[in-house]
Amino acid sequence: MAALSLHNFNHLVSILSSPSSSSFWNLSFAFNNEVRFKKGKFLVFLSTHSNPKILKSNKKSRFGQRITPYDTDEEEEEDEDEDEDEEFDDNDDGMAGDDWLMNDDFAQPHEYVFNGKKIKSHKGSGKEGNRRLQEQRKGSKALKSRQGLIISEDQMDVRHGNDGLKRKSEGNSYHTSTKSKEAGSFDVDGGRMLVSKTSRENRYQRLSDEIDLDEKWFPLLDYLSTFGLKDTHFIQMYERHMPSLQINVCSAQERLDYLLSVGVKQRDVRRILLRQPQILEYTVENNLKSHVAFLMSLGIPSSRIGQIIACAPSLFSYSVENSLKPTVRYLIEEVGINEHDLGKVVQLSPQILVQRIDISWNTRYMFLSKELGAPRDSIVKMVKKHPQLLHYSIDDGLLPRINFLRSIGMRNSDILKVLTSLTQVLSLSLEDNLKPKYLYLINELNNEVHSLTKYPMYLSLSLDQRIRPRHRFLVSLKKAPKGPFPLGSLVPSDECFCQQWAGTSLDKYLAFRQGLLLKEFAKKYEK
Repeated sequence: MAALSLHNFNHLVSILSSPSSSSFWNLSFAFNNEVRFKKGKFLVFLSTHSNPKILKSNKKSRFGQRITPYDTDEEEEEDEDEDEDEEFDDNDDGMAGDDWLMNDDFAQPHEYVFNGKKIKSHKGSGKEGNRRLQEQRKGSKALKSRQGLIISEDQMDVRHGNDGLKRKSEGNSYHTSTKSKEAGSFDVDGGRMLVSKTSRENRYQRLSDEIDLDEKWFPLLDYLSTFGLKDTHFIQMYERHMPSLQINVCSAQERLDYLLSVGVKQRDVRRILLRQPQILEYTVENNLKSHVAFLMSLGIPSSRIGQIIACAPSLFSYSVENSLKPTVRYLIEEVGINEHDLGKVVQLSPQILVQRIDISWNTRYMFLSKELGAPRDSIVKMVKKHPQLLHYSIDDGLLPRINFLRSIGMRNSDILKVLTSLTQVLSLSLEDNLKPKYLYLINELNNEVHSLTKYPMYLSLSLDQRIRPRHRFLVSLKKAPKGPFPLGSLVPSDECFCQQWAGTSLDKYLAFRQGLLLKEFAKKYEK
């Protein structure tokens, strides 16, 4: 959740009243989020409006990334080939991440070589392994405490007097003309940075209090800190897979440098390591390169490889030959996805490569066939357009949305048309998205529910940013029909809408929308 502090309401009005298109703000954040007032100032809190119930409750991750076939604002800036005319509502329920995929056993854990021994990647990193690690850590701490081996810095000073203080202040450091440095650590630019041993101990004090911290780990910790990892993150990595903190810093740097070279963004490295710390142990030649080559063989462009890795770093723990390729064959031979479409499907949902695809496909295929009478080819189309369908819970995700469409008067055949055309409907929030749009369709646009079968895209458009402004604008120009409002006017881009439907300039419409957004914002929070 992010917070934006606005100094006063009048200042906001002055900024938004400018008709210049360069000053137009997207105020969608203001209408579906919370506002707190205090002493003449107010804070606007932003949220993603995700609905975690759409996924099974036992398949969530604190470190998960929201996966959706529609790019976020950041991705839209990066992807020039996206259709700028499409506008999808922000209130869709995305994925909670892919850590839940660590529990499936469809794919075989990949073996890697560490210190001359073959080790399987997943084993020991589950809940049972974490519990044993924590018990060992606590037992070791308790034993040291009873034996008097854990000594505070103040006790050290008292025991050694001034000599102890002198040694502690000097440590293993030496002085240059600019600063004191310590061998073995890294600065942001990858250069050597030397600081005193005591400074290191102080820097990782919380970490040393929680785990048995070996000073040999300091160079690696210093290097990983350049990616934004802190003591709490190192504790999480330790609990998930302790050997990852014993890696030689040069080896770790080589592996992370390779990931950065194939498109992983520096800001994503921290999340990747928290979700899959074992990645520090995977060699570039024997693991990382082969998995990247496999992704590219599916037709995934090199510009997307980094995003795939950031979304599903666990794929490196699965054998290409024994797990990933069999999954691809199943998607082609059993599900019926065309080989040329595989790259697009994986880009929309990288987790599809590392889940129990046989179980996911069969259960959802049987459900949709029985519930809606959906033929196989229609379900395959749904998976191709929105492969996240294979991750959604049937009881908490699919069924409630189908029942809602039934409750507003749609027949099974109508629902099937809508879902085949716009499978994203199964990811939208009922309370924050589907219900408000349906009420606006009936009460304001004077349309009937059957119009959704012809224009299912209506359900994916933003009510605040697209539907309401265009409707109100045509009403203000007295160009809105007296009967049902034409849903076709909501689909084109803003520029095409102004030319074809409003017969006015784009700036005039944008200024109208700005004012409407501001009025709705004030009305909502005056209560």
